[in-house]
Amino acid sequence: MNPGAIVSCRNREWVLLPSDDESQYLLRPLTGATDEVVAIHKGLANLIGGVLPHERVASATFPLPTTADLADAGSAHLLWQAARLTLREGATPFRSLGRISVRPRVYQFVPLLMALRLDPIRLFIADDVGVGKTIEALLVARELLDRGEIKRICVLTPPSLCDQWHVEMSQKLNLDPVVIRSGTISQLERRKASTESIYRYYPIQIASIDFIKTERNRHLFLQDCPDLVIIDEAHGAASASAANQSQQQRHELIRDIAARNQHLILLTATPHSGVDAAFRSLLGLLQPEFGQWDMAALDDERRKVLARHFVQRTRKDIETNWEHDHCFPVRENAPDETYSLSKPYRQLFDKTYEFCSELVREGATLDRRRQRVRYWGALALLRCVMSSPAAAMAALEARHTRLTEAGATDEPDFGPLIFESADDRTDDGQPLTVVEAAEDTLADPEKRRLRELGRLASAIAANGDDTKLARCAEIVAALIADGFHPIVWCRYIATADHVAAGLRKALAKTKKGIQVAVVTSQSGDDDVRRAKIAEISVESPRVLVATDCLSEGINLQDRFSAAVHYDLPWNPNRLEQREGRVDRYGQPAKTVRTIRYFGADNPVDGVVIDVLLNKAREIHRALGTHVPVPEESETVTQAVLNALFLRARPADTANQLALDLGGMPAEVDALHTQWTRDAERERVNRTRFAQRAIKPEEVRRELEATDNVLGDPGAVREFVLSAAQRISLTVTPDKQDHVFRIAVSPGAVAAVPEAVRFALPSPKSPHWKVSFVSPTPEGAEYLGRNHSFVGTLARFLMEEALTMHGAARASRCGVIRTNAVATPTTVLLLRVRHLVSQPNRVPLLAEEVVVTGYAQGTGTSRAWIDDPSALMLLVDARPDANIAPTEKARLAQLTLDEWPSVLTDLQPRIMERARLLEQSHKRIRQAVHLRVRELSVTPQMPPDLLGVLVLQPVRAQ
Repeated sequence: MNPGAIVSCRNREWVLLPSDDESQYLLRPLTGATDEVVAIHKGLANLIGGVLPHERVASATFPLPTTADLADAGSAHLLWQAARLTLREGATPFRSLGRISVRPRVYQFVPLLMALRLDPIRLFIADDVGVGKTIEALLVARELLDRGEIKRICVLTPPSLCDQWHVEMSQKLNLDPVVIRSGTISQLERRKASTESIYRYYPIQIASIDFIKTERNRHLFLQDCPDLVIIDEAHGAASASAANQSQQQRHELIRDIAARNQHLILLTATPHSGVDAAFRSLLGLLQPEFGQWDMAALDDERRKVLARHFVQRTRKDIETNWEHDHCFPVRENAPDETYSLSKPYRQLFDKTYEFCSELVREGATLDRRRQRVRYWGALALLRCVMSSPAAAMAALEARHTRLTEAGATDEPDFGPLIFESADDRTDDGQPLTVVEAAEDTLADPEKRRLRELGRLASAIAANGDDTKLARCAEIVAALIADGFHPIVWCRYIATADHVAAGLRKALAKTKKGIQVAVVTSQSGDDDVRRAKIAEISVESPRVLVATDCLSEGINLQDRFSAAVHYDLPWNPNRLEQREGRVDRYGQPAKTVRTIRYFGADNPVDGVVIDVLLNKAREIHRALGTHVPVPEESETVTQAVLNALFLRARPADTANQLALDLGGMPAEVDALHTQWTRDAERERVNRTRFAQRAIKPEEVRRELEATDNVLGDPGAVREFVLSAAQRISLTVTPDKQDHVFRIAVSPGAVAAVPEAVRFALPSPKSPHWKVSFVSPTPEGAEYLGRNHSFVGTLARFLMEEALTMHGAARASRCGVIRTNAVATPTTVLLLRVRHLVSQPNRVPLLAEEVVVTGYAQGTGTSRAWIDDPSALMLLVDARPDANIAPTEKARLAQLTLDEWPSVLTDLQPRIMERARLLEQSHKRIRQAVHLRVRELSVTPQMPPDLLGVLVLQPVRAQ
């Protein structure tokens, strides 16, 4: 018995699947339910089968339709739809589409095509922020799994992104990954049923790169390294100086993985940090020689070689060259919004600024360590005071264990507590240790001045003198009135809590039912934060107040569509990350709005805007993508802000937005010059590596071939709407475009078959809002071909058709009299199985549902019609005259009696389909390797006769 054959076992028929274990049978139900596949040991089946014949695995045939299955043409059409949607091992160029729960865009198939033409796969995906690199990489992974080319996958990612990857892999790819990090390792070890390491035992892994890089874990991981490793945020694994030991350890880990002959995919939206050596170290992970190439002087031959491994596209390039419609939202950079300090807040700022200036100037006589501590403390204090009264109070009044113990000789590095770290998104607490370390250097009078500043901050909060918060409430109200749902980004936890409380109070007066949620690093881990966001209803206006713990790792685009920077980040990279939470692929809103918010009389904001944020925006507008601030910019930023204290302050700064940068224009000019050079380099690279050698038409051709087998989103919509009518499920269009409402209350689904009813969601409201388009409109759930409800509905109708003769909603047999034909015509609904074989590999099962047919010829001959015409008859033919039940039964039986001879005519047609399928597989892989050139596709005869529709012309009545 060959794989693909029909067999009987346990009083039912099955499809015999290929197995990489020669000692067992893998059996799948005829309905195509892959989650019901059973494995039977061959020796056990034969042993028990000697006593219990029904336990033996024996050859069988697919059950033919009978005249008891007669029904209408619409019923036959419904069976065809259900049969297509149950296919998982589809006979298509892209096998993965039979199992994933998303509808990738055309441009997202480009990395997949590139990967399938490499052996081993060494791929660097550097597409723009928010384009969907996660989907692109996972599409490659799922395809390799479904082709049987790999068995184990690991995604190495920063710890904060592990949970987001888990969501993407489980919900979109229908995989069951485990997360490997310090908090899960013990549980994973206990769950193992063997002595294998967790890296060999668990096939689908998501691992914290910082956990794996350690000396304790690295060697075991390398020993049992999975077949495919995906490196997320790969720029964090570029080679680094000895001072950045953590990043260098990541690089050494990835370098050792790359030294193995296995598949490797690198992902980052920012491949080049401005340091050529670091970028070349990443390219060297693809092929060692790439690390020696001068990217600025690549000749055509080297560029073509590198382009096989490297793809880098902007959104503008994708929408211009790949998509017919806009697949990303339009980012509307609204005019900057400002506020003016109230008199008490102005007094607090002036006194704080005066104190900080003195702190720095008088520290010039101290030793270097104590001088630097004062400098950091002044910056931290000033930033907290300008964030909010709550942050000021926390910084000025709280007391915690100091990080710098008395007598310490090492100079503390407080930089990450002042400037936004590139790696840590949970640095949203007040930098209390910085202020306290500075306080160690103060005399008692200076400490008393600090306490006085704390009292001023407390009075502002108590008396409602926070004009920054009041103006923000007006901005948020205006955004909501314009139909946006904003995220208000804050720097500190205390500020976020303060802003959320203030917005609830202010908005409740005019916006009934508005939701104001707050999420900070104190809200819990990523799972808890994600759960808090999931609790936010999409049925009413909503505001999220968040710190940068959410600026990476949790998708927010399905609930929010605007960003307000309540606190300007001092690192422009962080600003882009914030806005990228709403401005990304999958955003249902056509437009997202971003607003920079700052003090009109706040010189600190003025410096940051002029030196950093305006330059970042200028580059984004010119290039259409984000270019990170050059790596040395943190030092320059420190120098610019140092001007706040180490120069004479103008007497009148009440209306001064941007400070005169004093004697530092050369440093700022150098930063801007370097940044401009980086932007030009990015423009050239994205022109070179936008993969224009792969044509959109090439991808669309293969995607259309897949849709013809599996069904496109339109086919899913038609099937669900048609099936709903036959199972008493109420589906009505919603007022929102492309959205439908399915009644799910207990009374509404009482007559729905039990198997389908259990697949419906628990009713939180009387209606379940769904959509068949992606990106999915706000508040609706996407129903794709692999959604559990769609799959359950299709399998239910198939099971009924094969077992409930005469009572099935989707009929296997129909006879109608119609004007659609001029001679008696028979339409056949077939399920054809092929074996895709390659040397030294387990063959793959590939299935397709084929609609074909023939017209009655002279005598007993048949005039075969082309498949598109046969499908058109199945879809469009309608009864135009009555036909007696006895005549229906007679005509149906005559057709079924002809089946043996029809099979003979079908064989060359099916062989031709197998030949075309073989060509498509080789075309995708370009037959560059011997095993691809030797690939063969063999049809398994006979095909399953799922259904028959007999069409009689009206004129013959």
